[in-house]
Amino acid sequence: MSEHSAVPSRAGALGSRWLGIGLATVISVVTLGLGLTGRLTLYISPESIWFACAAAVVTLAGAIWSCTLPLGAEGDHGHDHGHGDEAEDSWASPASPRRRLATAGAVAGGVVASGVVVAALVLPPASLSVELAMSRVGEQATLFAGADDVTLGVADTATFGVGEWASVFATATNTAAYDGKTVTLTGFVTPTDGDSVNLTRMVITHCVIDAQPATVPVTIDAGEFETGQWVEVEGTVKADADGSLHVDPTTVTAIDEPGDPYEY
Repeated sequence: MSEHSAVPSRAGALGSRWLGIGLATVISVVTLGLGLTGRLTLYISPESIWFACAAAVVTLAGAIWSCTLPLGAEGDHGHDHGHGDEAEDSWASPASPRRRLATAGAVAGGVVASGVVVAALVLPPASLSVELAMSRVGEQATLFAGADDVTLGVADTATFGVGEWASVFATATNTAAYDGKTVTLTGFVTPTDGDSVNLTRMVITHCVIDAQPATVPVTIDAGEFETGQWVEVEGTVKADADGSLHVDPTTVTAIDEPGDPYEY
C-alpha cells in the first residue's frame, strides 16, 4: 500500500470509529450523567431510567473492549473481494461519481450527528417550552390519568394531578359528583379565549417525544400572571350549570419551575 492510499485509509478508519463507538460513548456518558444528577426525567419517564442507564453501561463496556482492536479492524470482513470485477472496481474508484456522492453523504451525516451529540454534551438540559405546549393543545382528546390508564367515573382524587383532572374534566358524565373536591395542583399558566386561564402541565408516557399538554380551567384573572409562569393552585372543583367543571382557587402562589416539570 502506498503512502498516499494509507492516509485516507487511516482517516476513514478514524472517522468510522468516531461515528460508531465514539458517538455512542458520548451519548452514554451524557445519559449516565443525567441519570446520576436526577435530570434524565427531563427526557424520559422515571420507569425507563434504569433501562437507559443499564444500556449506557453496556455501551461503555463495549467501547472499552473495542479499544483493544487494531484501528480499521471493524472494516475487515475477513475475505478477499478480488479485483476482477471491473464494475465493482469502477464504483470503488476514488474518481467514481457514486463513490464521491457516498463519501459526501457520509461526511454530511457525520457532521450533523456529531453536532447533535456534542450539543447534548455541552448544552444544559431544559424542559419543553410553553410555546410547544400551547402549539399541541387540541391535537388529541385530553385523556390522561397517570400513564396509559384513563380513570372514568368517581375515583379517589386525593392524588390527582393536572393530567388526571384534565381527564375527568373532559370525560366525566356525572360532574356533580366532583363538585366540592379540593385540589392542590402545580402547573404553568396558559391563556384561554375568556377571562380565566388554564393551568397546564406536560404529560409524558415514555419520553418527551410523546409529550402532550393537559389543561384545567382556573378562575384566575387573565392579567394576574404572565403566560408560562409556574404556579401552585389550592382550591375547589366547581360544577357549572351546563355541566362543565373548573377550579375555583383559594390561593395561587407563583413558584419556580419544579425540578421535574412533567407528569407521567
